[in-house]
Amino acid sequence: MKLRHLLAAGTSALMLAACGAPNRGYESSPAMAPEAAMKMAEPMYEAQESAIGGEGASDGSVQPGQEQYIAYMHSIGMRLPVKAIEPTMQGHIDACNKAGPSVCIITNSWLNAYSEDEASASLNLRATPAWIEAFLSGVEAEASAAKGEITTRQTTAEDLTVSIIDTDARLKAQETLRGRLEKLLESRPGELKDVLETERELARVNGEIDSLKSSLAALRVRVDMSQLSVSYETKRNPVSQGALSPLGDAFGNFFYNLASAIAAVVTAFAVGLPWLILIGALLWIWLRLIWPRIRRKKPSA
Repeated sequence: MKLRHLLAAGTSALMLAACGAPNRGYESSPAMAPEAAMKMAEPMYEAQESAIGGEGASDGSVQPGQEQYIAYMHSIGMRLPVKAIEPTMQGHIDACNKAGPSVCIITNSWLNAYSEDEASASLNLRATPAWIEAFLSGVEAEASAAKGEITTRQTTAEDLTVSIIDTDARLKAQETLRGRLEKLLESRPGELKDVLETERELARVNGEIDSLKSSLAALRVRVDMSQLSVSYETKRNPVSQGALSPLGDAFGNFFYNLASAIAAVVTAFAVGLPWLILIGALLWIWLRLIWPRIRRKKPSA
């Protein structure tokens, strides 16, 4: 729509210039060259560099008293009886869903049951620091109530202050450039090629703005909602059926293992029999034919 208005304005200017040519009553304004658009954009780039440099993002430094943006990652391991793994994990999932997507979001979960006495599971989620703090404060009592225990507990932090400040400064600089380009299209139409070049630059800036907004939103989500990983493993009972299963398997496979051993002996004998016959034949030839001749030659020598 803007391009149509610009073309109409350019056509009107040309018609007025043509009508006023004989008496010089009207004069056409000179067309704006692409270099003019670039000159108008230069102050914005200078402002962008100064804004990024002023925030301390270019050299990775943070100004004293500046707000910090920290992303926390928590991991916890639970060892529970096999029958308590699935109910415990499902309770954690229900608690997260009950809090709502603005407070807690499930990102991944799985459960593997290897046998009646062994299973494992994992749960990954993102939640607000307050929700995770409440979860971690009660998880040890929950494990004890299920006759289990906490095996691992770890918290790591990543400083995203420089990344967020740098991305925000670039976003503001691109928004400033977009405003200048929009004013440029409205006030100075120029020739068609100049208009198209300016619109291409405006489209590029809009794409850069969208990309920076997405990156900034992702960084802020990592700060506002921490990551939590919970792993569940089986707590073995020393007198359980699973603990005695190797002995039962050994007795159950006794005849199979015996047959396998006999089959291995028969196979080895079948493979080695031809070699035994060949070696016996060579030994007989040596003792009966070759060695006696050697003994007869020795006295004569």
